[in-house]
Amino acid sequence: MSAFPFEISASDGQARTGVLKTPRGDIPTPIFMPVGTAATVKALTLDMVRQSHAKIILGNTYHLMLRPSAERVKRLGGLHTFMGWDGPILTDSGGFQVMSLSQISKVTEEAVTFQSHIDGSKHVLSPERSMEIQADLLGSDIVMQLDECVSWPADEARAQKALQLSARWGLRSKQAFGQRDTQALFGIQQGSTFESLRRESTDRLLEIGFDGYAIGGLAVGEGHEAMCDTLEYCAPLLPWDRPRYLMGVGKPIDLVEGVARGVDMFDCVLPTRSGRHGQVWTWEGPINIKNARFAEDDTPLDATSDCPASRDYSKAYLHHLFKAEEILGQVLLSWHNIAFFQALMIRMRSAIAAGEFQAFRKGFHETHLKAPTQN
Repeated sequence: MSAFPFEISASDGQARTGVLKTPRGDIPTPIFMPVGTAATVKALTLDMVRQSHAKIILGNTYHLMLRPSAERVKRLGGLHTFMGWDGPILTDSGGFQVMSLSQISKVTEEAVTFQSHIDGSKHVLSPERSMEIQADLLGSDIVMQLDECVSWPADEARAQKALQLSARWGLRSKQAFGQRDTQALFGIQQGSTFESLRRESTDRLLEIGFDGYAIGGLAVGEGHEAMCDTLEYCAPLLPWDRPRYLMGVGKPIDLVEGVARGVDMFDCVLPTRSGRHGQVWTWEGPINIKNARFAEDDTPLDATSDCPASRDYSKAYLHHLFKAEEILGQVLLSWHNIAFFQALMIRMRSAIAAGEFQAFRKGFHETHLKAPTQN
């Protein structure tokens, strides 16, 4: 029995909508989680994040254990108190850094040994230590098992070796986590783009038993089409009655196609990262506010939005802020993008509930022409 009830209220094809109930609040699904890597969603106050309709945010084990240190966060009341967020928090396990920082990390059966990218100091992250940091020191609501994520392309033997290590680490993570009433533990499916390996990974995870299941090892360079092809078979392998989380994804078209294949939860740095560089996500597709055509455009990004950044500032003003290198431009576009991603999830939830998701999906493709149409 999971610590967090998950109720699916409607489905349309593989897409489904429901609620994940946590002690810190209900999470409507499908949901997008803004990334707060270092205990902050970059460039935004938490009031802005709340106003965007975000219900849950993500924190990063690796970065927080290095700075300010998980022990310090614990002394200061835990991550929720430290950063001032009273809703649910999901923390990743540090596993992704095994891949992204491979030049300064070493993987053994026991643990990952990291060299800090900040000061070169040595750190050891085992499944047990990851559970201690996430569940006991940071106090996150949804804890991720420690896993090994391989970059793409990976040959089958390498991908199988990583999924088997991840499965063994998953068992150790579960044993260290134990049974908790107010926190949940998610397992992570691996296997790159190999269907047989995704099945093997799922079988191993189901033997252990988790509160939710993540799909790892995608959005690592394989491209939108290969990701969709992999999701086609790997998402339905996971239990229907538990939340499914696609890690590190993605662009709006990726979210729509992920939902179409049965995914419930997403996270990505894209809304804030692209906002800091002048890219804006809109219902008509992405635009770059630095483009000269916006210099005298007095219309807002979205007059119908309830987000002030989207509604109350002209494109000309936002264009000016970027040309003048004013920080406010980065703040406002980050805020708008986070709000747009949340509005996209709200529209998808409504479409699924009304049995109109396929029509929504088709219309979204027609306005986002850069994405290939899926069957």
